[in-house]
Amino acid sequence: MSLLIPLLSQLASSPLGEVGRGLLFIHWNPDVFAFSIGSFGIRWYSLCWCIGLLSVFLLEQRLFKEQQIPDEKFDPLFLYSFLGILIGARLGHCIFYEPEYFLSSWSHAIEMILPFKQGADGAWHFTGYTGLASHGGTLMFIVALWLYSRRTKVPFLTALDNIAIVTPICAAAIRLGNLMNSEIIGKPTDVPWAFIFERVDQLPRHPGQLYEALAYLLFFFIGWWFYRHRPERVGTGFFFGLCIFLIFTFRFFIEYTKEVQVSFENGMLFNMGQLLSVPFILFGAYFIWKGCRVKSVNS
Repeated sequence: MSLLIPLLSQLASSPLGEVGRGLLFIHWNPDVFAFSIGSFGIRWYSLCWCIGLLSVFLLEQRLFKEQQIPDEKFDPLFLYSFLGILIGARLGHCIFYEPEYFLSSWSHAIEMILPFKQGADGAWHFTGYTGLASHGGTLMFIVALWLYSRRTKVPFLTALDNIAIVTPICAAAIRLGNLMNSEIIGKPTDVPWAFIFERVDQLPRHPGQLYEALAYLLFFFIGWWFYRHRPERVGTGFFFGLCIFLIFTFRFFIEYTKEVQVSFENGMLFNMGQLLSVPFILFGAYFIWKGCRVKSVNS
């Protein structure tokens, strides 16, 4: 509920003006901090991450109990997943989108791993991780689950399917964090729900982050519905395939409403996000087919 407060306050203060076709645009410039205590502040982006991870933790724990998987096999799952996603998302951004910077020197390579950046004065400054890519996070996440499966003896496809059922709700929370940061903005438009990201410019733009958040929330309910009606498909790869097929198919088409992230994408027929999505779409379609086929064979 607290995430809705900035959105509702922005909606209430949005003026009706002669912009584009004179439609009601949403002026967006919320404080990046959800709350502060003295000099210490919690950013909305960090809060959204925490809410997403907590939701996944609780839902995944419920799945393990329902499937009677021992508690001791659940405990290391969160650590493997968190490290896999964070490391992969960071390396993915650096290698896919800014290799000319991060691979140009050892000091820049260090910035790939540590949340610090070297300034012009040679001093290191804490910046946090200022670039994360979901494609890299997904790849390393799969590797992390494979390592988890080897350690705990939980079947690899069972681990993949269970995580895939709940992952979209975390993805939705992260995109809300991007919205609060006014990042990953959309292209200029005159649709009545356009956002003017005042920290960026005064142009009405597609709220691509909101589109993705709502889509991922829908995908979570779709996956949960299938789980409730076809629980026997856990372990076939079906839910893993469904998750990545839905997410990355949507990612491919939503890119048409988003600004390119780096300059080299200008003029490309398909941007980097779209090109990286294609293998995941095909991979997902294969696992959906495989999961359905295993189900029919066992009937």
